[in-house]
Amino acid sequence: MSERGGARVARGVLLSGVLAALLVGGVILSSMLGQLAVTPTEVVGSVLRATGIPNGWAPTDPIVESTLWVVRFPRIAMGLAVGAALAVAGAVMQAIFGNPLAEPGVVGVSSGGAFGAAVAIVLGLTSFGVGTLAVFAFAGSLLATMLVYVVSRANGRTEVVTLLLTGIAVNAFAGAGLAFLLFIADSGGREQIVFWQLGSLNGSRWQEVAIVAAVAALGTAAAIVLGRRFDILALGERNARHLGVNVEALRIGSIILVALLTGVAVAFCGIIAFVGLVVPHVIRMVIGPAHRALIVASSFGGGALMVFSDLLARSVVVGADLPIGLLTSLIGGPFFFFLLFRQRKRSGGWA
Repeated sequence: MSERGGARVARGVLLSGVLAALLVGGVILSSMLGQLAVTPTEVVGSVLRATGIPNGWAPTDPIVESTLWVVRFPRIAMGLAVGAALAVAGAVMQAIFGNPLAEPGVVGVSSGGAFGAAVAIVLGLTSFGVGTLAVFAFAGSLLATMLVYVVSRANGRTEVVTLLLTGIAVNAFAGAGLAFLLFIADSGGREQIVFWQLGSLNGSRWQEVAIVAAVAALGTAAAIVLGRRFDILALGERNARHLGVNVEALRIGSIILVALLTGVAVAFCGIIAFVGLVVPHVIRMVIGPAHRALIVASSFGGGALMVFSDLLARSVVVGADLPIGLLTSLIGGPFFFFLLFRQRKRSGGWA
């Protein structure tokens, strides 16, 4: 192994340790903090008791136990799953478009998923089960992703201006559709649609967590399997074809994967932007462009970002629960401007 390769591996190991520590710390803090204070020993003791390990730390107050397992733990687990799904979706989008500005929220994939979920709400199809929302959100995300792919690709590459303009158009169309659905929906439907537009982990349930976690795990595993092909694709389409990669099949399969990961996240938590932009890009700056390591680290980084963002959303205003989409936009917006500026500086324009 070369000296540069050894340094990259060392950075990857160090980053993995930091992300693991952040995840554990974020989970414990999120479990402790809230309107009802819970001690760290009670959190650990409750988890140990649930796994069948008797201990003297578990809470004796049934209200504390219920708060942990009905409210906080499902919310934390949902944040981890959604963060991982969005970050991996962003990493895959950046790989297939060959552009660091590709991200589900920026190019309209999240809005498409929200529109699909809103259609299911207005038509009253949620009575068939929570999986109905995920199916409709997936369909909306898939349609948006395919549209972005077809319109923004030209001569084997994606131009920045075309990508951004396509995203603006998709977001505008989805926004108009959501506004129309708000107009025709009843009061209950309007509340749910507004929830999707703002993004929140509030009210997460274990049944929903199971769906999102399963899709996120399978999607991440599929992305890891495709990681080597993404590395080859980064060398250029012609080189990738000479090395035996079916480029179009890879892109179509990746588009379906992105739509699935984004759709299931949007279905239960609404539009949460910039996670798929910030996390993969920062991790790529630390450990390099190798996609397998990037995807694994992005899944942990996305989960950590969501847990801490949700903790901030619950804590910044006493007695209020801010939309988590608002906070991720406050983080991702300036970062997006930074990427735009750097992209323009490198290319000498908006090519």
